[in-house]
Amino acid sequence: MCPGRLGRRLRGVHVRAATDQRHAPARLRAPSRTPRPRPPPDAVLRFVEEILLLLLRDDDGRFVAVPGIALDNAIAGGVLMDLALENRIDTDPERLILIDPTPVGDSLLDPTLAAIAGGEQRDALYWVGQTARRAGEIRREALERLVERGILEHHEGRFLWVFRSRRYPIIDGRAEREVKLRILGVLLSDEIPDPRDVVIIGLAEACGILRELMPRGDYDHARARIDQVRKLDLIGQATLRAIHDIEMWLAAGQA
Repeated sequence: MCPGRLGRRLRGVHVRAATDQRHAPARLRAPSRTPRPRPPPDAVLRFVEEILLLLLRDDDGRFVAVPGIALDNAIAGGVLMDLALENRIDTDPERLILIDPTPVGDSLLDPTLAAIAGGEQRDALYWVGQTARRAGEIRREALERLVERGILEHHEGRFLWVFRSRRYPIIDGRAEREVKLRILGVLLSDEIPDPRDVVIIGLAEACGILRELMPRGDYDHARARIDQVRKLDLIGQATLRAIHDIEMWLAAGQA
């Protein structure tokens, strides 16, 4: 994987907040005619989808410039973390362990799960690297799904926010605040975060994304809070251990 910049990797595609609603959302062209398994429309967003939304800049709507390897690793880590939360994999310091090979029914996750089930037992770093090789494909599908779910629209080569309120459509029974507002709200306050936001913060920090999202002074001020949040046990010890192991391997991959 050659380091690059996210703006170049998306080949000039820009994202900005929608200023009007005159254009109907356009469906991205699917890379294959074969139907891919998708979660129901009211399902919680996957970590990959929220990482992409986290990287949208508010001032000009472009993607935050991060090294390409950081983005690829964040996407790969998001896939593995979702598999851990789905109780498909576990880890220890030396191995990534398959718990259940049953497909999740989600094409963002199932190819990696199938590869783990069909391959030799390896450590988490190996599977981060293998999944990162597919990061471009995963990213395109995640953006396509955000369009299909009515969160972004694709028009004339750009992705536009559909909802000015910056809230997602009803997801898992509630309207969801846009991920950047949630994450910054957690880091700049003492509020107890949602368990999934704990994972997103750990993932973004392990891949070096948080320091790119926040002014230097705010990031330095939030470092203690970031460490505190990452240690919270809101998702169970076993899953928390797996996620921390994945974070460790992600950080090693950034070195």
